[in-house]
Amino acid sequence: MPARTLQDRVRIREAALLSDNWGKLTRYRFDLRRSDGQWQEQTREVYDRGHGAVLLAYDLERRHVLLTRQFRLPAFVAGHQEEMIEAPAGLLDKLDPETRIRAEVEEETGYRLGKVERLFAPFMSPGSVTEQVTFFIAPYSPDDRVSNGGGLEEEGEDIEVLDLAFDEAFAMVRDGRICDGKTILLLYYLALTVFRD
Repeated sequence: MPARTLQDRVRIREAALLSDNWGKLTRYRFDLRRSDGQWQEQTREVYDRGHGAVLLAYDLERRHVLLTRQFRLPAFVAGHQEEMIEAPAGLLDKLDPETRIRAEVEEETGYRLGKVERLFAPFMSPGSVTEQVTFFIAPYSPDDRVSNGGGLEEEGEDIEVLDLAFDEAFAMVRDGRICDGKTILLLYYLALTVFRD
């Protein structure tokens, strides 16, 4: 199926900056030409905090994965009463995705990785957030650990490193203990490609 371009179907009428703190929240008023040819005026708020990257490290020999556990305020205010278990991730901060995710994994887990594999770069919540996340996987072993990890205190991070059996991590998806979308995607990817039985 050919891609449909939006260049001649969207006319931005107004962009009003509502907040410019950690990210930017902008209200857009625009016209969208619908598939029947009619123009419709719409208003939407868009949050822009930059792009990100995420990586799930796996140990094929031991059948383990490397995850983190930390407090996430948005999940808490949405009613989630436990710390989030997730793959290391972070904003790019004007770096390329691979460079940034290598540094993020080392900061959060204490592991320095060798070769990493880029998978895909989806928009995770395109209805309201501009962020595009680049997904990676990489092999690791206990010998790759160079520090305790834990994140950066000056950034408010207090991260626990989890070196878990893959089957246990996958069970945690099924019972709801792992509910981070990025991590679930990566665990399923490993189930389909790396840890096939």
